[in-house]
Amino acid sequence: MRRASALSDAKIDLPAADLEHLRMPDLEALRRPFSTHKPRILILYGSLRQVSFSRLLAMEAKRLLEHFGAEVRVFDPSGLPLPDDAPVSHPKVQELRDLSEWSEGQVWVSPERHGTLTGIMKAQIDWIPLSVGAVRPTQGKTLAVMQVSGGSQSFNAVNAMRLLGRWMRMITIPNQSSVAKAYQEFDGEGRMKPSSYYERVIDVCEELIKFTLLTRDISDYLTDRYSERKEEAVKAVNLKAM
Repeated sequence: MRRASALSDAKIDLPAADLEHLRMPDLEALRRPFSTHKPRILILYGSLRQVSFSRLLAMEAKRLLEHFGAEVRVFDPSGLPLPDDAPVSHPKVQELRDLSEWSEGQVWVSPERHGTLTGIMKAQIDWIPLSVGAVRPTQGKTLAVMQVSGGSQSFNAVNAMRLLGRWMRMITIPNQSSVAKAYQEFDGEGRMKPSSYYERVIDVCEELIKFTLLTRDISDYLTDRYSERKEEAVKAVNLKAM
């Protein structure tokens, strides 16, 4: 067992806590050696239109992330069935789940439709399980959120995706991107024009890489929780008594 960090020597009375499972932060656990492989980033986008600005923005993010040293894969949602309308063995579902498991960080890019993310975006997130047995496939992975709008700038979709990321127990980075009047922000080749919107996309990708590098080797420690340690101890006692 690691030596407990000497961050505090105060004697605090905590009668409602089980001290056996209450642990001080361990500084050594936060200083593990960095992995040397490229950060693995999965990008999801939320539109199937032939001219999809969320897909174009996703591809811009892909180029930037690769520039920053990441290995990037982009999931094509075409052919993905609605949640619960097909078995998990469906090839597109398995592809999505395998990519999510492979990733160390993700980028979610959605248009805003009816004041929130699209159903296509939500279906992809819904097919990624919150838990598989004792494993939580997205827990501790980093997440960046971006949206495109046909009109004035809005943050409804990114706010909704932040909520979902928190529910999936992901580490959602502080920065985000919302591209207003997206039809004006891309040229005839599908590349994003220079603008303050593009600069924010760069900011988001740069920040995502930093957070991924910082947390990927210690995500298991960062997501180790008192309540879950206590619950597992109770289960172990009950199994032993059977």
